[in-house]
Amino acid sequence: MLMGDTKSENYEQLIDELMSTHGQDILQLVYAYVHNETIAEDLTQEIFVKCYKGLPSYRGRSSIKTWLWRIAINHAKDYLKSWYNQNVRITEDAFLNRATLSSSVEQIIVQQDEDASLAAAVMSLPIKYREVIYLAYFEELTMREAAAVLQLNENTIKTRLRKGKLLLKNILEGSEWKND
Repeated sequence: MLMGDTKSENYEQLIDELMSTHGQDILQLVYAYVHNETIAEDLTQEIFVKCYKGLPSYRGRSSIKTWLWRIAINHAKDYLKSWYNQNVRITEDAFLNRATLSSSVEQIIVQQDEDASLAAAVMSLPIKYREVIYLAYFEELTMREAAAVLQLNENTIKTRLRKGKLLLKNILEGSEWKND
């Protein structure tokens, strides 16, 4: 077996592990940018292809998760700037409207309604606030980790998070959404 084949097999194994470990998180992150399940799935596949191709150049200056998230964010932003996104519209049902099993149908319906209201409110925020709220609350990253992923100063993350939460509060109070 050639040495190149061994490296290739190692890269394939690493990509498989990354897809298993972070695939759903990347899909949700991308969806937070594009608001479309089908497009988010396609972009997620493209992100892992980019990651596979970029593995030989990965230098370990950040964690592999941070590196992967950076690729995902840049790819999603590139898509948003693309001609296709600017000129073609696709409709779909709400992606984030999935409920887990609960003890009663009523609880499921109430939870779905609250989740949909919260998701819609988060998705209506400008992207610079949406991404920090997503990273902080949905992915539970620390301020330092979010700053590394977004390549921003930690104080900028804190400011955007504070402003994003205020905007979110105003949106939710305006819709009379209550968290009982």
